[in-house]
Amino acid sequence: MNAAKRQSLAGEIAIVTGASSGIGAATARELARRGARVVLAARRVDKLEAQARAIKDAGGEAVIIPTDVADEAQLTRLIEQTIERFGHVDILVNNAGIGSLDSLAETTPEAIAHMVRVNLLAGMLLTRAVLPGMLERRHGAIISVASVAGHIAIAPLYSSTKYGLRGFMLSLQREVRGSGVSVSVVSPGFIRTAMGGSRRFVPGPELVARKIANLAQRPRREVVVPFYYRPLIWLAVLVPWLVDLATSPQARKRYES
Repeated sequence: MNAAKRQSLAGEIAIVTGASSGIGAATARELARRGARVVLAARRVDKLEAQARAIKDAGGEAVIIPTDVADEAQLTRLIEQTIERFGHVDILVNNAGIGSLDSLAETTPEAIAHMVRVNLLAGMLLTRAVLPGMLERRHGAIISVASVAGHIAIAPLYSSTKYGLRGFMLSLQREVRGSGVSVSVVSPGFIRTAMGGSRRFVPGPELVARKIANLAQRPRREVVVPFYYRPLIWLAVLVPWLVDLATSPQARKRYES
């Protein structure tokens, strides 16, 4: 990447949730490489500090605001402290998320509510918090990390939150069209992270991070990454019984063994 490309987000103020590891950490580094000043938000302070040091050592600018996105008061504090320090928000990356393949019957009501708060409600509330300022300045980018599981239903709880996040973002994109604010969704498949596992031949989080940074510069409605999941999504629409077979209990046992 040449210097001009790397600095194409120079001066932009970006918030990245779930920035302590995985896709969030890689995204924070990529945005900083392109010149953005990055606010890293997550629960694990030690890992946030390590990511911020890495960004600063590479010549970027980063601050940390420890945040549990399941706590509405902490979401409010995240936005307030960012605006107090920088004056506004140009880019919001709703990346924080948790996953589970547990059956619904084995999931407690508390766990259901927690996943909805983390995967869906937090992104909605943060978007609502930054949107008025972006609309007033007619400038901003809101990017949410959904999942291929938001296209292909594989687990009742996880997929429902990702379907919901996609629906929220795609409809918001229509609502703010022509306002100067872009709204985009990134739907990753398996990525080499703590959540996605360490399977061979699975791309690392840097691939998703580059897609997210590209969307901040050249908005699109939705990006599926890696690209080879697109035909699988179409197959799930056209021949859903194939997905039924692939996600049966027997198939899952073979996959996990």
